Amino acid sequence: MGIFERYLSVWVGLGIIAGVVLGYAMPDVFALIATWEYAHVNILIAVLIWLMVYPMMVKVDFSSIKDVGKKPKGLLLTIIINWLIKPFTMAALGWLFFKVFFASWVDPQTANEYIAGMILLGVAPCTAMVFVWSQMTKGDANYTLVQVSVNDIIMVFAFAPITALLLGMSDIHVPWETLLMSVVLYVLLPLVAGIITRKILDKKDDHQKLNTFLAKVNPLSMLGLIATVVLLFGFQAQTIIDKPQAIFLIAIPLIIQTYGIFFIAYGLAKYLRLSHNIAGPASMIGTSNFFELAVAVAISMFGLHSGAALATVVGVLVEVPVMLSLVAFVNRTEHWFKD
Repeated sequence: MGIFERYLSVWVGLGIIAGVVLGYAMPDVFALIATWEYAHVNILIAVLIWLMVYPMMVKVDFSSIKDVGKKPKGLLLTIIINWLIKPFTMAALGWLFFKVFFASWVDPQTANEYIAGMILLGVAPCTAMVFVWSQMTKGDANYTLVQVSVNDIIMVFAFAPITALLLGMSDIHVPWETLLMSVVLYVLLPLVAGIITRKILDKKDDHQKLNTFLAKVNPLSMLGLIATVVLLFGFQAQTIIDKPQAIFLIAIPLIIQTYGIFFIAYGLAKYLRLSHNIAGPASMIGTSNFFELAVAVAISMFGLHSGAALATVVGVLVEVPVMLSLVAFVNRTEHWFKD
């Protein structure tokens, strides 16, 4: 790895600091950028995430995808973690912390909104960022694509019913434009671009031009990640400074949930004897969240300045540093999956 990839956690940390400082010093600039959105999807962030995902999509070899069905355990693990475990553990942790542990510090209405925001995160498995985590853990790009695609299909049908069940509400408004546009922007378009790029560069099937190209564009993924971190923290700089206690309280159960879900998934992957390049991404998909969708639904249901919206935003703040620590853990434990 180059110095940029080797010290990525340092650059992310600097990006967090830069985002908060710039967001606080230049709130009007970030407020303007925040208006560049369609269907609650910020266009600039979408472009940056596209830059992150595109190099990974170039690595997808469609001739190998047909073999994914020969290894169904990884897909089964993803489905079980994302749809039968994660939403319910998130709801349980939200109730435990804000109805029991933190009950004396948070009023009941605000507590309910924090729990709702956590639930929305729990019912929205990752769509885009998991490609970054997969690459950083040397995951199977083809298998990761199939896992994400299966989750996206399930999400279209299961998001609203599970959210309604856990929130105890029957009239859940799902912003379908946000859901569909995010899938198109973060999965479909970079995938098509990757297929075209691979077809043009790898006509001789010797991978020479392809590997040279990937060496040049791979840094775009990391640059896109850092720039996204700066923007996200810049958007929320004022909230971070004004409500540090609320952010701290929300972050505690979210961090426990994130590490807990990861270790459940990773332990099951070890038990199922999955290969390391499938076990890592499979655990990351369940651990990471589709924060664009969660934030959009929280705003549409509870309002921009609600506790639910704040909880989904804290999910974004917590996710990147925690996921980087898990990437490091996955890379250090590769030997666990070698028999």
